[in-house]
Amino acid sequence: MLEMLPVLVATGAVVGFTAALLGVGGGFILVPVMYWVMSGAGVVDDIALRTAFGTSLLVIVPTVLSSTWRHHKNGAVAWRPAFILGGCGALAALAGSTLAAHLPTGALKIGFGVFILVISARMLIGIRNEGASTDWTSCPRTAHMVALGLSMGVIAGLTGLGGGALMVPALVLLFHFPMLRAVATSSAAIIFTAPGGIIGYIVNGLGVPGRLPYSVGYVNVAVFLALVVLSIPMAQLGAKTAHSIDGRKLRLLFVVLMVYVGLRMTGLFELLGS
Repeated sequence: MLEMLPVLVATGAVVGFTAALLGVGGGFILVPVMYWVMSGAGVVDDIALRTAFGTSLLVIVPTVLSSTWRHHKNGAVAWRPAFILGGCGALAALAGSTLAAHLPTGALKIGFGVFILVISARMLIGIRNEGASTDWTSCPRTAHMVALGLSMGVIAGLTGLGGGALMVPALVLLFHFPMLRAVATSSAAIIFTAPGGIIGYIVNGLGVPGRLPYSVGYVNVAVFLALVVLSIPMAQLGAKTAHSIDGRKLRLLFVVLMVYVGLRMTGLFELLGS
């Protein structure tokens, strides 16, 4: 896998910037890249995919910590919703990652691809409305926050995503958060959600044969280090950029990337012989 080191480092840089700019974990980029790299290194599909999920969640933690610090300095994080979302999400992510460890690999790949396509469609619709909300004074009900946190956590555990792809649109559409505040609050919530999924992937992967060296359960430390080298400083840049530019054009580019990844993971290209 040494020849793939530059790919992993570059991927980490892209993910750090993306996660901070859009308030997502960046797993929609991390998971497929890690899966393709590990599959190319000879790791069997089911272990490669679950290791990609588990390692993605580990990379997400320092990345969102970095971006949240920047958002907090700019006063954009709504901490009470973030704590509720993150705490409930952590419990649900543990359950989701345990379920993912026992589901067929084909179902996980297709489910991941379909979810990415759904989120990309939602992001494309949201481009037209981005920045429409400029004032946020409501205080979301705790019960609603708990429901969103649990839903986000299950998805995070099942897919290796941070859950921000669900949380940001929900905060904007259901709770009328301004886009920037939703991005910042989502980043903060992911800090607490991701460790629940990490624990699940570690515990359920212990003793499984065929894993790459330096793996702890379904989390690979070597791949994590390669990805995180640039993700943290790039998260700072992404968070700073989120406060200074209109991100609609960049968001459109990521939608195109997500559509490609989603179609690739569902196996459509293989079905068409591409």
